[in-house]
Amino acid sequence: MPLKVAIVQQACSQQHQESLKHSIQGIREAAGQGAKLILLPELHTGPYFCQTENSQCFDLAEPIPGPSTEVFGTLAAELGVVLVISLFERRAPGIYHNTAVVLETDGHIAGRYRKMHIPDDPNFYEKFYFTPGDLGFTPIETSVGHLGILICWDQWYPEAARLMALAGAELLLYPSAIGWDPRDDEVEKSRQQEAWITVQRGHAIANGLPLLASNRISIEPDPSQQTAGIQFWGTSFIAGPQGELLAIGPMDEAVVLVAEIDLQRTEAIRRIWPYLRDRRIDAYENLTQRYID
Repeated sequence: MPLKVAIVQQACSQQHQESLKHSIQGIREAAGQGAKLILLPELHTGPYFCQTENSQCFDLAEPIPGPSTEVFGTLAAELGVVLVISLFERRAPGIYHNTAVVLETDGHIAGRYRKMHIPDDPNFYEKFYFTPGDLGFTPIETSVGHLGILICWDQWYPEAARLMALAGAELLLYPSAIGWDPRDDEVEKSRQQEAWITVQRGHAIANGLPLLASNRISIEPDPSQQTAGIQFWGTSFIAGPQGELLAIGPMDEAVVLVAEIDLQRTEAIRRIWPYLRDRRIDAYENLTQRYID
């Protein structure tokens, strides 16, 4: 039976309640269109605060369970959907994670994934805030399937997608917060955006799995005013197990993307493109090295 899935693409405000409202509205719209699995963008209940290093931003973190899992858990139970939300997790004093939480149709926490690859680049100073994940690449079992959840910077690493697939993931999901420097020229912007879409479609193809990639929209200013901020480029998409685009969002509009996927297609695709069968696991030992000198 086909599974109807959805992505909420939204702007995120400095005001927590406004961002929360956008998320809830999008979830309700997706559920109204019959979606049973709904993915939100990375850190969707507030601004992308990692443009600067500011210790006061740690006050934005929350425990799990906590306020966000309570709100969205109640909503998941009301609507009978599986939600994948994203939040700034306060694990302990001085230990914080960038975490995705899966909420089941009855509202309980089915599992969580802590972002493994942490960037440290201009406007994306995440190493200051986030402790690298320690839960590994483990799919989360839900009523709609085994979800291989990875977060933003993880999406550039084929190893992460492969390990999720090898552990039994039936879908790959990537909550993201990615955008341009508004000062970049149009050619550079296009290269970056196309790379983002292409690499993730490649993960779908290489593993024979459907894939959902969410992103936020709008320009978020740099609090330090040292840069032009980040213009998040939207373009959230849903792809099938051959990388085919089933739905794709605009660059600059809030939208709910809905598509039907057939989890049984993975079996059929892997029979004709048996990448996992033909892997030379006897010859891959050097993958555990940083670089082969």
